[in-house]
Amino acid sequence: MKTEFLELIQTRRSCRKYQPQQITDEELKAVLKAGTYAPTSRGLQAPYIVALQNEGLRKKLGEMNARIMGVTFNPYYNAPTYVLVFAPADAHNPIQDGSCILENMMLAAHAIGLGSCWIHREREMFDTEEGKQLMKEWGLPEGLMGIGALALGYPAEEPAQAKPRKEDYFRIIK
Repeated sequence: MKTEFLELIQTRRSCRKYQPQQITDEELKAVLKAGTYAPTSRGLQAPYIVALQNEGLRKKLGEMNARIMGVTFNPYYNAPTYVLVFAPADAHNPIQDGSCILENMMLAAHAIGLGSCWIHREREMFDTEEGKQLMKEWGLPEGLMGIGALALGYPAEEPAQAKPRKEDYFRIIK
């Protein structure tokens, strides 16, 4: 096993403070491509990935998410890029498929020096008429559910050290 990959997994942290400058197209495409190589149920590649860098749309999504969360701050931490993952609600394993995509993208982001944070409440956001209208405007098919999103950008500070792993986290039974 490649020790670099294990180190990558062990050092990835959620980023909640971002520099304002936008990431490069090459960096974004590398992260998105990593998402497309995540395993999906029956290999159907049913999910959809949408990257948003438009300031107005990011503001709108931040407000939608904040309303659901019941807060006044931007739950995407003012990252310069949001990456949303959707899947057909009637897919075999939409949440698992989308979760694998999000994890692949977080690891890829970390590997190239970007910060990311998994963001929740996209399911509730895109169950609304406002959310459904946005998906339609983005050319997505009907019947999708929001799985999750990433805040993505250059970290504004060094990540915290990992918390110690609990002693009984896993079991080996032979």
